[in-house]
Amino acid sequence: QVQLVESGGGLVQAGGSLRLSCAASGLRFSINDMAWYRQAPGQQRDLVAIVTPGGTTNYADSVKGRFTISRDNAAKMVYLQMNSLKPEDTAVYYCNSRYRTAYNWGQGIQVTVSS
Repeated sequence: QVQLVESGGGLVQAGGSLRLSCAASGLRFSINDMAWYRQAPGQQRDLVAIVTPGGTTNYADSVKGRFTISRDNAAKMVYLQMNSLKPEDTAVYYCNSRYRTAYNWGQGIQVTVSS
C-alpha cells in the first residue's frame, strides 16, 4: 500500500520560510515523478513543483525563484523548500507521486502565511 506522509507545515509570517517533507513508502520511489500541489479554499488543486527521477525540476510561475523541490531516493523523501513566503501561498499542500498513469496523494498539510 502506497503511503505519502507530509510534514513541516504550519503558520509563518510573510517573508519567512518553511520546509515541507514527504515520506514515501510502498512504491518504487526512484522511478516516480514526485510533485507538490496546493489547494487554497475555493480553488482548484494546482501543481507547484515537480522533480523527475532524473532530477529535472519545474515550477509554477508563481513560485519560481522562491521554492525549491528536491528528492532523496535513498531515503524515499521529497522536499519543498519555501522561501520568501507570501500570504497567497496559503493553502493545503499535497505530496504526489506518479508513474505512468498511477497517481498517489498524501493527506495534505496546511501552510498558512500571515501578513
